[in-house]
Amino acid sequence: MPIELPKDVRAQAIASIERYFRENMDEPIGNVAAGALLGFFLEEIGPAVYNRAVAEVQERLQQRVAELDLEVHEDEFQYWRKFERHAKGRR
Repeated sequence: MPIELPKDVRAQAIASIERYFRENMDEPIGNVAAGALLGFFLEEIGPAVYNRAVAEVQERLQQRVAELDLEVHEDEFQYWRKFERHAKGRR
């Protein structure tokens, strides 16, 4: 599944790449070259980042599901216990 960026995000990423080259490299990079570099990173490295993020989300969801029983647990057969507590208090 290729990683696609919305147009505005892609434009911001390309501008960021251009700025990085201007400030940190000996030569600037043009818009087309920055777009090609972004495409390379998305295709080559993007899946590794995406897969790691998915794995982290799965881990967090599994932790939440494991805690679900503690958060929503209700004791069973409590009706008569209410009356037993009240009866003991009257004696």
